[in-house]
Amino acid sequence: MKYVIFLGDGMSDRPLEALGGRTPLMAARTTNMDRMVREGIGGWSLNTPDGYYPGSDIANLGVLGYDVTQSYTGRSPLEAAAMGVELGPDDIAFRCNLVTLADQFSVMGDFSAEHISSAEASKIIETLNERLGSERFQFYPGVSYRHLLVWRNGGDRLTSRPPHDISDKPIEGATPEGPDAEPIFALMRASWEFLADHPVNLARVAQGKRPANSIWLWGHGRKPVLPRFQERFGKSGGIISAVDLMRGIAAHIGFDVLHVPGATGWIDTDYEGKARACLEGLETRDLMFVHVESPDEAGHAGRMDYKLKAIEDFDARLVGPVLEALARRGPFRAMALPDHPTPLVTKTHDPGPVPFAMVGHGIAPDGNQVYDENLLRSASVTFDPGIRLMPYFLNHGL
Repeated sequence: MKYVIFLGDGMSDRPLEALGGRTPLMAARTTNMDRMVREGIGGWSLNTPDGYYPGSDIANLGVLGYDVTQSYTGRSPLEAAAMGVELGPDDIAFRCNLVTLADQFSVMGDFSAEHISSAEASKIIETLNERLGSERFQFYPGVSYRHLLVWRNGGDRLTSRPPHDISDKPIEGATPEGPDAEPIFALMRASWEFLADHPVNLARVAQGKRPANSIWLWGHGRKPVLPRFQERFGKSGGIISAVDLMRGIAAHIGFDVLHVPGATGWIDTDYEGKARACLEGLETRDLMFVHVESPDEAGHAGRMDYKLKAIEDFDARLVGPVLEALARRGPFRAMALPDHPTPLVTKTHDPGPVPFAMVGHGIAPDGNQVYDENLLRSASVTFDPGIRLMPYFLNHGL
C-alpha cells in the first residue's frame, strides 16, 4: 500500500462578496479533489489545538499525527534542522524574515519584501552577519525572505507576532516583548540603520521593487525531541516542500527530503516537478507528503486572483497527475487538505477546522460530491483533535 498526502497550505478560506458569497475553494475548478470526495469521503479536521497559534508548524505536525502539546518548542528550531544548523540545549532559534517597513519603519508594508529572491537575500544575510553577527548571534541564509537567527545561550522569555499577522498595520505592539526581548528588538532596530542603503535594496528600488529594509525576528524556540514517524506508525516517508519549516519537520520525524529545483513557495512553483518527485519517492517509501505553500502566500498577500490560481494549479498540475499514476500502480490511499485556513480578508492564519478529501483502497464512498468548505457541515468523519486523522488515514478499513 502506498500513501500520498497533498497539503495545500492555507487553502481554505471564508465566503467573499467578490465571489458571490463563495470561498476560493468553492469558486475554483477542482476537478480532481472533487473526484476524490465523490469516490471516497469528505471530512474535516481541527489541526490546531486550543490555545495555540495556528501556524504551519503546529498545524502540519497535527496533520502528521504529532501532539504539539507534548513535544513542541517553536517553529524556528525545525527550520534550523532543515538548514543543517545544530542547536545546543541552551540555544534559541528565531525565524528571521526580510521585510519592508513603511512610514519611517512604523508599518508592516510587506512581510516578504515582495518575495525577494534567494540570491538577493543571501547578500543581505551576509551583510547582517558582518554588521550584527557575533559569538552570541549568527544569521543563516534560507529561501526568499525566510531566514534564521541563532542566539547562543539565549533567553526565551519573550513574545513576537508573525509579520504576516500585521500586514499594512502599525508594528507597535507586535514587536518582541518580555524579559528577554530587548537584545532581539535591538537587532531589529539596528538593521534599520543600514539595510535601506544596502546595494541590493538600492537596486530593487531602482527597479520599482520594495526594499528589504528590516529584519523581523519571531517564532523562537529550543531544539525539540520528536519521535520518528516509522516508530509511531510503521511507515517510511518523505516530504517535498519549498520551505525550510517542512524540511525541518522531516529531519525531526525521520522523513527523507526530496528536493525539486523549481519549487519556490510561490505561485510559480514547479508543480510538475513535485508530481514527478512524489512518484519517484514512492518507489522506495511508503508515504509521500507533498506540501505546496502558494495558497497560503496568496492569502497573506490578500490576492484573490493568486489564491484561485494556486488552488487550481494544485489540483490540475499536482493532484490529478499523481492520482492518475497511482491508479496504474496498485493499492494506494490519497488525501488532500490544508493545514489551516488563511482567509483573504484577514491575511493571516485562522485556527478553525479544514475540509479534507480521502480516497483509495478500503475507503467506501460516503455520498459527498464536492471538495470545499461545505464539508464542514456535511462531513461523514471529523477529527478534533486533528492528530487522530493520520491513524485513520493509514489504518481505517484495512
